[in-house]
Amino acid sequence: QYGDHRTPGVSAVKAYAAVIAAPSFSIGIECNADEITGIDYLEPCAEVAPKTPLAKEAVRQLRAWLADPAFEFGLPLAPAGTHFQRRVWQRISAIPPGRTMSYGEVAAAIRSGPRAVGNACGANPYPIVVPCHRVVASNHGIGGFARNSGGFLLDVKRWLLHHEHAGF
Repeated sequence: QYGDHRTPGVSAVKAYAAVIAAPSFSIGIECNADEITGIDYLEPCAEVAPKTPLAKEAVRQLRAWLADPAFEFGLPLAPAGTHFQRRVWQRISAIPPGRTMSYGEVAAAIRSGPRAVGNACGANPYPIVVPCHRVVASNHGIGGFARNSGGFLLDVKRWLLHHEHAGF
């Protein structure tokens, strides 16, 4: 059973197009023939070989990022989210590796509120590619992650920020 990062605490069996190992967690990739439809953080589990050419390319790009956090993704992402969520994700995508912004800073940049930004981050179907982990609390704390304030997913966020040399 795999846990979906977008619905914490709910176990669901998913048929991922690929699963790759990362330090202390795994990454599940969902896609159709043309677009990535989701990326999930998973508890460590066995890898699943890519089932499609796009899944193979997603694995290649995620492994390139794991080797070099400055790697820039070029994956076709299926349209997702509300207009507001897409605005948040677009702003988050502009945060370079090794840098962070607070929820309040992102909110000010798009003329919104920090809580709404946090909710949009939690709804992000493409973590790592759309780097919601680069959004942190205004007190320089790590903040939440994937609608969680502790546990496995917060440990993943710490690892992601450390991997990108963001000072956490």
